[in-house]
Amino acid sequence: MANVIITGTSRGIGFEMAKLFANEGHKVLALSRNVNAIAELKHKNIVSFPFDITKEEDLKKLDGFLIQEWTTVDVLINNAGKLLNKPFLETENKAFKAVYEVNVFGLANLTQLVIPKMSKNGHVVTISSMGGVQGSVKFPGLSAYSSSKGAVITLTELWAEEFKETGPSFNVLALGAVQTEMLEEAFPGYKATTTALEMAVYIKDFALTGHKMYNGKLLQVSNSTP
Repeated sequence: MANVIITGTSRGIGFEMAKLFANEGHKVLALSRNVNAIAELKHKNIVSFPFDITKEEDLKKLDGFLIQEWTTVDVLINNAGKLLNKPFLETENKAFKAVYEVNVFGLANLTQLVIPKMSKNGHVVTISSMGGVQGSVKFPGLSAYSSSKGAVITLTELWAEEFKETGPSFNVLALGAVQTEMLEEAFPGYKATTTALEMAVYIKDFALTGHKMYNGKLLQVSNSTP
């Protein structure tokens, strides 16, 4: 059984993934700013505490937990994300930076903390978006969000190269439309054919086995536009 860290577990895909891993017997550390939904599960295989990926004190809290409770981390799923849907000319610098603080810098800081606690067979899976894929269809209002998702695709490729001798493995999944609260915020009224649970099942299976076939790869997981 694996020790699995998942960020962004308060709702949507992250919440469903936490349940799936835990129900299979894996140990899950579910990290999000709001832990109410996870706490209500009272699942014996899930540990959670309030966690803001942008706060240094919360990263230190996570480090302390790992030192005391887990000898190793097998899977890290970088799922937390911040969306901004606003015309570019109306987007203030502060708001643009806030997206990057979560989607890029917070993600990088968390990954930097966890890598030394992972073995060669560990797997870091980062959740990106089709909007961050070069050459994909783009949508107005998502300059900050989609560009940040493009940044983590490149980061994944760089990490895989830097750690190719020692591990862990790194891969990134660019998701298309999934019926979540975030999709409704980005595309009000749009109905996706893929549910959060269906995507969670896919990501869970990939996180546990994908590193055997892939490293430093971008996989486009989408059956629709957006």
